[in-house]
Amino acid sequence: MSQLVDRFNRKHDYLRISVTDRCNLRCVYCMPPEGIQFLKHSDLLSYEEIEKVVKVGASLGIRKLRLTGGEPLVRKDLEVLVKKLSQIEGIEDIALTTNGIFLAKKAKLLKEAGVTRVNISLDSLRPDRYKEITRGGDLQRVLDGIAASFEVGFQPLKINTVLMKGFNDDEIGDFLHMTIDQPINLRFIEYMPIGHADEAWKTGYLSLLFVKEKAKQLGFELEKSEDVYGNGPSDNFRIRGAKGSIGFINPVSDHFCSSCNRLRLTSDGYLKACLYWDEELNVKNYLDDDEKLKQLYFKSLINKPENHEMAKVMNDETQSHQPTVRRMSQIGG
Repeated sequence: MSQLVDRFNRKHDYLRISVTDRCNLRCVYCMPPEGIQFLKHSDLLSYEEIEKVVKVGASLGIRKLRLTGGEPLVRKDLEVLVKKLSQIEGIEDIALTTNGIFLAKKAKLLKEAGVTRVNISLDSLRPDRYKEITRGGDLQRVLDGIAASFEVGFQPLKINTVLMKGFNDDEIGDFLHMTIDQPINLRFIEYMPIGHADEAWKTGYLSLLFVKEKAKQLGFELEKSEDVYGNGPSDNFRIRGAKGSIGFINPVSDHFCSSCNRLRLTSDGYLKACLYWDEELNVKNYLDDDEKLKQLYFKSLINKPENHEMAKVMNDETQSHQPTVRRMSQIGG
């Protein structure tokens, strides 16, 4: 069987699938204040079309899937798609990234359909600040979603926290405390310049070295942890004696491109080999031809760069490729 290996000998067995560009929140790092122009429903890949793309990918060695958005749970009957994907030969793992607002109502259905684990985006533990960051979100509904995830048995349960200077960096201690009594894998993520490498991003960016320094100041002793399951690129630690763990995802200060194993399928049907660069290949013209779809997978890897060069934005350095102008919600993180 042919496998998806690029010119830097990186094997790709992981596909992140955006099922919609729509979201019920308007997070400050994901969308501009005025929002974005959403796709018409007719422009989205249907569940059957997504299934087709995944079947071909599975024949080439794709084993792990992640459903993203936008917010994937605004897509009607997402569990129907999950069931279709879980029955594809070769698919071993289906994860979901969600803001958690609708998760309490959907957790049981998703688990029964085949979702194995979830990542929940949560950037503040203070109701007023959470509402400000998300432009209207209700923190309690996310906490209810976390509780429901434990109840149905999603393991591991990961919390994704985008750290922003002067906005939520004073909550680091509160987030670290979450991992002491709960088996949560809390992951701090550096703020990325996806679709908006502007002064606002530069002002808000904070290296995750700050978190380690803050943990030390607070008296938390971090020890290396190697037992966190998942496809993510996080560097994992644990507070001594804690039930949960802490991950650091450093796409800007310490990129992990050398071990990248992922491709992305956007909700409007474009295959992307790198989140940051603008190169995309439209799958819609090849949905009735398995061989051409296979070739599209291989083609997506031909020009995949060795790394994304996000750090060059901070110093206004010239980059080797053209960055995407799409926002994170339009690509699927």
